[in-house]
Amino acid sequence: MAVVLALLLSLSGCSIPPPLLDRIKAGGELVVATRNSGTTYYEGPDGKMTGFEYDLVKLFAQRIGVKVRFIVPNRVDDLLSSIIEGKAHITAAGLTITPNRETRIRFGPSYHEITQQVVYRSGSLRPKKVDDLIGKRLEILADSSHEEELQRLQKQYTGLSWIAHRELESSDLLQMVQDGQIDFTIADSNEVAVNRRFMPNIRVGFDLTKPQQLAWAMAHKDDTSLYEAIRDFFTVIKKNGTLAQLKERHYGHIGRLNFVDTRDFKRHIKDRLPKYEAFFRAAAEETGFDWQLLAAIGYQESHWRPNAKSPTGVRGIMMLTKNTAKQMQVEDRLNPEQSIFGGSRYLKYLDTRIPPRIENPDRTWLILAGYNVGFGHLEDARILTERDGGNPDKWADIKQRLPLLSRKKWYSTVKHGYARGQEPVNYVDNVRAYHELLKWTERQKQEPPPEQPSHPALAISPEAL
Repeated sequence: MAVVLALLLSLSGCSIPPPLLDRIKAGGELVVATRNSGTTYYEGPDGKMTGFEYDLVKLFAQRIGVKVRFIVPNRVDDLLSSIIEGKAHITAAGLTITPNRETRIRFGPSYHEITQQVVYRSGSLRPKKVDDLIGKRLEILADSSHEEELQRLQKQYTGLSWIAHRELESSDLLQMVQDGQIDFTIADSNEVAVNRRFMPNIRVGFDLTKPQQLAWAMAHKDDTSLYEAIRDFFTVIKKNGTLAQLKERHYGHIGRLNFVDTRDFKRHIKDRLPKYEAFFRAAAEETGFDWQLLAAIGYQESHWRPNAKSPTGVRGIMMLTKNTAKQMQVEDRLNPEQSIFGGSRYLKYLDTRIPPRIENPDRTWLILAGYNVGFGHLEDARILTERDGGNPDKWADIKQRLPLLSRKKWYSTVKHGYARGQEPVNYVDNVRAYHELLKWTERQKQEPPPEQPSHPALAISPEAL
């Protein structure tokens, strides 16, 4: 039958175009529309692009053997039109699956779950229900799933109104709440969690929706080759743990710091860090670590207090034991310069003991865990991870087994015995959070404040709909 069809098409002068996936492979390029935000695609502290969606897309492109070209439309609705009009093959931008969107585009498998949250500023009256939004300054993203939800609710709450912005991002609106410029905004829970580290005044009033699913999107076509490749890709990375590891990489440390932690850290950046910054920078030059990572470790250890002492006898800014200090040739643990260099050299020593095949960021997180709990206990946790079918080279898997070292059933089966295994998990998460906050603070000093959008916001009132 296929031969007859091909012959008829050949005789009639027609030809069947190859499947879309084959055309993408032949062209060597996957075009992806995305958003520039902390949960999707952005430039990291090292100047390289990163983000949860970025990493996912790069893995998919590697699987099908092509390179990626990202495009970043200015508006949310342009993300959809870019695939409908053929400007991009897929949209990978943390899009929520909604009934309205499903009429326009095809969604791939869900890979993350969020809720829409009403956000307000600490110190103001907390909104607890939709009625509390009426008569207040509520601003959101135009053409977003948040606006779809408000339009649905407006049929029931006739006084509900809002201002919709077409060319802002969720982070812009959250910052406006942080600064007290607006009363409320609505954001996805993952975006709220990411931005709360840098905006300690924002709070969640209530969940506006039940849990919703995020997915990639593509155009509706009879040709399902690209959709099937994406479906198979997500099936594989869910099964082999890669998706869970990516979530850990981007979200695993979020939420570790509360309002007081963040407030105190920012204050100490101003009044304590300048005394020791030169030492951290010099130690970084010697050992090859990022100086701000070393500073974050120092803060987690001692809050940058050179006379710090723990009940177990570790002392100084980097909280060195007597044995570690002797090994690293530190004569005075209370001397800030000696402590910082000693701690940095010990990190470098641990780095030499981590198998060369383990790459960053997992490598760095394993070094931090070893610094806190000891290399022997870290190795025990890796053994437990492998026994349990996990990957002993991946922090996402190891952090699940480290707490088992405090339980006899497991610690009795490994060489180094009991350890407070939850502590290194918390330790690594805290250092990661302090490091990112320190990086963000440094960028804020160097970058001029963003210009206010020159376009008018789109005001929506009950009478307009």
